[in-house]
Amino acid sequence: MNFKIANFFYLFISLVFIFSCTKTVTYDIGEIKTPKGDILIWLYDETPKHKKSFIQLANNRYWDSLTFNRVIPNFVAQGGCPDTVEGFTDKDYLLSPEFDVSLTHDYGAVGAGRDDNPDMNSARCQFYVVQNKDGLHRLDNQYTVFGKVIKGMDVIDAIVNVERDSTNTPLIPIILNVNIISLSENQLKKLYPNFNKH
Repeated sequence: MNFKIANFFYLFISLVFIFSCTKTVTYDIGEIKTPKGDILIWLYDETPKHKKSFIQLANNRYWDSLTFNRVIPNFVAQGGCPDTVEGFTDKDYLLSPEFDVSLTHDYGAVGAGRDDNPDMNSARCQFYVVQNKDGLHRLDNQYTVFGKVIKGMDVIDAIVNVERDSTNTPLIPIILNVNIISLSENQLKKLYPNFNKH
C-alpha cells in the first residue's frame, strides 16, 4: 500500500513539474491603431526578412504619426512613408523580395510597397492591405506578401472609402499607431474563430 502511495505521489509531483515547465507559445502580431478602428496582422514566417523588418520598425515607433497616404476603393489602403528617396534609394530601407507561391494577394493580404526597380526590392517603410474582395492576383510574384489582416477588414473597408483628393490621399489624415503585441493561439482563435496560419 505504501508503495502505491509513493508511486502516486511521484507521478503527481512529476505532472506538476511538467505542467509548470510548459510555456504557452505566443506569436508576434502587428497591431495598427487608426481613427477608424484597430487592425491586427498575422506576419508570415515564410517571409522572415519582411517580418523582422515590420517588427523592428513597429518597435522603433517608425510609423507613428505617419498615415494611410494612398487609399483606393477596390484596390488597396497603403501606409507608411510616402514615395520618398528614403524609401526607394536608401539601402537601409530596402529589402530583397521574398515571393512564395502560397502567399497571394487575396482580400486582406498585407504587402510591401516598392517602386519600379528591376530587382523588385521592397521599400520596407511602406505597406499596403488588399481591399479588393476578389483579390489582386496580377500583383502575385511582383510584390512581396508578408502578412494578412486577421481582424479589422471592416476598418480597411472604411478607410478606402473616405473622401480623398486627386492623388488618392485622404482629405483628413488617417494617422497610424503601429505596435507589436503577443497573443497565444487560443487568444487568436477567440479574436478570429477561423484563424489559421495561412
